[in-house]
Amino acid sequence: MTNTPPPPISELRWHVAVATCLKLLLIPSYRSTDFEVHRHWLALTHSLPLSRWYTDETSPWTLDYPPFFAFFELLLSYAARAVDPVIVHLHRGLNYRSDSVVLFQRITVIAADSCLFYAVYRLTRKCEPRKGRLIWALVIWSPMLLIVDHVHFQYNGFLLGILLLSISYLSEGKDLAGGCLFAILLCFKHLFAVAAPVYFVYLLRRCFRGTFARGFGLLSALGVAVITIFAAAYGPFIYHGQMQQVIRRMFPFGRGLCHAYWAPNFWVFYIVMDKVLSFVLRRLGFDIQMPAVSFTGGLVGNSSPFAVLPQITPLTTFIMVLLALSPCLIKAWRNPQPKNAARWIAYAYTSGFLFGWHVHEKASLHFVIPLALTAVQSLGDAKHYFWLSIVSCYSLFPLLYEAQEYPIKVLLLLLHCVAMFLGFSALFNGSARAKATAPESRKGDQSGEKRSSSLAKGGGFTIGWITRCYLFG
Repeated sequence: MTNTPPPPISELRWHVAVATCLKLLLIPSYRSTDFEVHRHWLALTHSLPLSRWYTDETSPWTLDYPPFFAFFELLLSYAARAVDPVIVHLHRGLNYRSDSVVLFQRITVIAADSCLFYAVYRLTRKCEPRKGRLIWALVIWSPMLLIVDHVHFQYNGFLLGILLLSISYLSEGKDLAGGCLFAILLCFKHLFAVAAPVYFVYLLRRCFRGTFARGFGLLSALGVAVITIFAAAYGPFIYHGQMQQVIRRMFPFGRGLCHAYWAPNFWVFYIVMDKVLSFVLRRLGFDIQMPAVSFTGGLVGNSSPFAVLPQITPLTTFIMVLLALSPCLIKAWRNPQPKNAARWIAYAYTSGFLFGWHVHEKASLHFVIPLALTAVQSLGDAKHYFWLSIVSCYSLFPLLYEAQEYPIKVLLLLLHCVAMFLGFSALFNGSARAKATAPESRKGDQSGEKRSSSLAKGGGFTIGWITRCYLFG
């Protein structure tokens, strides 16, 4: 079997160039409060000493990301001061809305996406052309990233680029580099820690594949590297006696079980069941006290909003996430194959999304983007990704609630659906025809023959009736 050359890098440059042009066109669009959050963090890190970053309350938008992201904001603040000094003024900059700050912050998000582009290149440089091009389209042109980062405003592309870089090294068997990149990612955004158990089990098992001495050496090297990364991030705050305050800001468990903009996860059903039971029991004459607080407080405080069902605590959600992760952890321990790293990591973020505490719908990016890597591996993966990405993107629509953004979000989703359908059809229907017409005398792997036979009989990539109803509805 001859090796197929990867898609040329020049094509990736065209993808990047055209996507960048589209992002530039989105600069004047709607901006959420996250825009002012990040603007304030520029001013906070630039104007105050490090010892006050996690204690300042000049604005309601206090710093609640890990230190590496704060250092990233500090780095950007020097460029912001050169563009417009008001941007980084702690008091005069509050709710600053000039064209200079809009252009500057939008362009920083676009520039930060270069990390994502490099990660995609690294992941696909050894892929066959059709698979590589399809991954480019699914990641670079992701409507979810365009909506969340380049309209709503965040830096998810940059952070997901670090995650994909980690996955690329793991898939090549370079465990030390992959583990270090994940540690760096956690120091940028701690919410990615949901995949930490998968990384721990996978890397631990990989370290001890050979002799004990070799495994202990690899584990020690990885441990020293990770400790060094965390020391670089948190060491200055430990020195200033701010570590407790940093942790308090990063983990505000009092905000409630659900985010103000609910994620469609398991807890929605739990809340609905509590509401139904309280209504029925009150109708039957039971004295059911309705809670005074909401499920989505947003601000820190004590919340016990359930009327009938047991109260849910952060510990409860932590245990449920671990239970959901257990099948994946068992598989990673039994057979730690690099080719499965992306699938297991995506599974971990799916578990966190379904059962985590105070989950925002935007967290679906954490598993939808890595699943783009697995979507090209089999017909079943492609069908699952097609359905999941449509549902996840549609659930982000309320983020853009103004009328002028309605055509943008609808068009982005429709184009994404068309691109997925054409890409998966070309990839799997073509493979089905090629395998179905291959001479029977050509002997190969029996499981591969069974897969190609079922693929040919099934007609390749098709859209099920549930997906059709959802899409057209």
